[in-house]
Amino acid sequence: MRTPFKLAIALAATLAAAYGIARSTPHWFAPPQQAEVDIHDPALIEQGRYLSRAADCAACHTAPGGRPFAGGLGMQTPMGTLYSTNITPDTETGIGAYDYADFERAVRRGIRHDGQPLYPAMPYASYVIASDAEIKALYAYFMGAVQPVRQDNADSTIPWPANMRWPLAWWQLLFARPRSFSPDPTLDAGQQRGAELVEGLAHCGACHTPRGLAFQEKAMADDGSRQFLSGSVLEGWYAKNLRNEQTGLASWSEAEIVEFLRTGRTDRSAAFGGMADVVEHSTQYLSDADLLAMARYLKQLPAREGRSAQWTPGTDTTTAALRGGDYRVAGSLAYAEHCQACHRADGRGMPRVYPALAGNSIVFADDPSSLVQVTLTGGRTPHTAHDRMAFTMPGFEQLPNAQLADILTFIRNSWGNQASAVTELDVARMRRVVRDKPAHVVP
Repeated sequence: MRTPFKLAIALAATLAAAYGIARSTPHWFAPPQQAEVDIHDPALIEQGRYLSRAADCAACHTAPGGRPFAGGLGMQTPMGTLYSTNITPDTETGIGAYDYADFERAVRRGIRHDGQPLYPAMPYASYVIASDAEIKALYAYFMGAVQPVRQDNADSTIPWPANMRWPLAWWQLLFARPRSFSPDPTLDAGQQRGAELVEGLAHCGACHTPRGLAFQEKAMADDGSRQFLSGSVLEGWYAKNLRNEQTGLASWSEAEIVEFLRTGRTDRSAAFGGMADVVEHSTQYLSDADLLAMARYLKQLPAREGRSAQWTPGTDTTTAALRGGDYRVAGSLAYAEHCQACHRADGRGMPRVYPALAGNSIVFADDPSSLVQVTLTGGRTPHTAHDRMAFTMPGFEQLPNAQLADILTFIRNSWGNQASAVTELDVARMRRVVRDKPAHVVP
């Protein structure tokens, strides 16, 4: 008897042939790519270790307090919670039984060992452009250097029928078809390397590109739509706009981007939320050349239509008012009570310790979700080898919604910042998001 998944594949294959798209064979039609990989080759293992960090495998496949790569990290989706899987070489609960063909199909095509499609929380739509040599190095690292951990994978909480996997074959046909990296002839070699990292293994678009109704990224590379890396909300965090425009990276230099990716901080900003995990597990380990390549690629991304490629601050009337005890603007008194001791009356904070609020593009971002969430729950800077101390911001969930909304609106429109207001509804909505955050699964 044919399973629904196999029937869907057969029908999709028929449609693919009928519409002439079989030439770019969807992942699950293509034959497995068999190859011999020496999983004991030290050089190949070290290359794979580096690439696994570029791909940020640990951030998703390691739960807080859990064993490396053993899975169990809960990921919030609109339909329920997904838990990352065990990708250690344990033969029963991990990927120890995977040969190279199984591994390649999972990473680049989104197909499990048993032939079922993976949820697109796995960024295989980005990893598909990774080269054969890179996938072989990754395989050598995971099979030859990662310690096996016996830990069963947790089931998702997505209810039936949304949890059925066979419809994902259609999703892959529509949104994750095979492709390779397409060099842009207008970019130099360094920018090309940055583009390949950003679009591929680093999968920046998985968080920073808006999603469509089917949860697909609206662009997988910079194209005429200019939606790639223009900002998106996931799990209540706003992954900021990375294009070179006023609410994106227009106010950032290439050196600041490199410093942020290497250390999680600059003199003005600090990583928090999901980006702190990215720095901690991934970008702090990348070479200076790769970090600069990524920064140079991001800085050349053109602004969207109607957006300025320059950020021009307004007049700062806030500093003098706060220092003079003028609290007539809504939220200013509460800011002085709860925020000013660290972030200062001039909103400049303390370099590499307390992030600036003045001129910080995440503060006046198009979407205030990250600002609201970090104010409610607090945050911490990432632990890296580049700073001797990590710093923590307390949460202010004890404050009423109206007061938090006033404080955040004040911050988003002070010291020359210019942004939309934060409402009580915004704060109440974020409280629900925080309340519904999934617990992680650890042994």
